[in-house]
Amino acid sequence: MVAGMHQSARPPKGRPGRPRSVETDHAILDATRAALVDVGWGGLTMGEVAARAGVAKTTLYRRWANKSELVVDAVAVLFDELELPDRGSLQSDIEGVVLQFGVLLARPETKTALMAVVAESTTDDALRERIRSAIVDRQKRLVLLGRSRAQARGELPPDAGGPDGEEAAECTVGLIFDVIAGAVVHRLLVSAEPVDADWARQFTTLLLAGLAGLKP
Repeated sequence: MVAGMHQSARPPKGRPGRPRSVETDHAILDATRAALVDVGWGGLTMGEVAARAGVAKTTLYRRWANKSELVVDAVAVLFDELELPDRGSLQSDIEGVVLQFGVLLARPETKTALMAVVAESTTDDALRERIRSAIVDRQKRLVLLGRSRAQARGELPPDAGGPDGEEAAECTVGLIFDVIAGAVVHRLLVSAEPVDADWARQFTTLLLAGLAGLKP
């Protein structure tokens, strides 16, 4: 995760009608995450979320067609909290965002919601695409920003020009995102190991220098 403009947390546009209330959206998404922690995916219903948020079920259905869409957006706004402060070097920038990501994934509401929608998406192509657009593609902003800074510092070579260069850069951004996100998610949610400063440093060194760069 090392992108250009920061995109603020925002659920997708709802159906035509009255203007949406940002406060209502936040209340619904907060209630969704809280309900998931308390009752799990199987117990989660639109009625449960509506009751917790203090709104009518019709208010939810004007915004989201089903609970899968709702949960994806409830997770997406959490990931929009991730930032990439300029810490002076690519190594430090990556370590910083890896630690942020680790803290975010360790939160019960993030962990529960993310694992639930990922599990559901294995048999739901539309849900998988929504996860890609609302979470994965949006968070590639961090990769784009980190690469741009590193190139400006001379830590990474500039991208080649022309369509081939753009395509290669896009592939590189996707690969970097997959490696970082995949490693952190596996570390925390599969291996149940902490993402601490020492692990973040070793992981970043491996990413930047390869196996030869790691010291015993």
